[in-house]
Amino acid sequence: MATLRVDEIHKILRERIEQYNRKVGIENIGRVIQVGDGIARIIGLGGIMSGELVEFAEGTRGIALNLESKNVGIVLMGDGLMIQEGSFVKATGRIAQIPVSEAYLGRVINALAKPIDGRGEIVASESRLIESPAPGIISRRSVYEPLQTGLIAIDSMIPIGRGQRELIIGDRQTGKTAVATDTILNQKGQDVICVYV
Repeated sequence: MATLRVDEIHKILRERIEQYNRKVGIENIGRVIQVGDGIARIIGLGGIMSGELVEFAEGTRGIALNLESKNVGIVLMGDGLMIQEGSFVKATGRIAQIPVSEAYLGRVINALAKPIDGRGEIVASESRLIESPAPGIISRRSVYEPLQTGLIAIDSMIPIGRGQRELIIGDRQTGKTAVATDTILNQKGQDVICVYV
């Protein structure tokens, strides 16, 4: 039977105590009082910021958008089927951001910037605030060249400037998607980046 001497035990204990890393932190925790239709109502998240990311106990994330005096409305970024009344929510202290990279060009992603085209993960080294202000009019390059849509009616009567954002409005079944996809297809070989949302 092996015996340990007091000085050996003392040395082992001293080493363990010196290696111990005590982490003390304060977290902003709330509790779910209602959940449904992609929205969760939370109490107890004092000091949360508008647009701040939160994490639910089961892993779903959300964005705080409706700040009221007694509760917070959180938009769920996932199905949230496992979130139950009484479960805990932790504020992250970070405003909602989205990863940005040229690797996203040509890919199909969902609202959480996760690829859904089956071509693997997208590596992004930078991120940008979702609610970031647009650059001022002075800092933008002027629009001086038309974007050829390939649709004669648009190109001749209401031309689109290269670099502009466009909103296509119309009733159902009037060809809005066809106009957008035809315009994108017409840019092949033109050194134009098209983003379809």
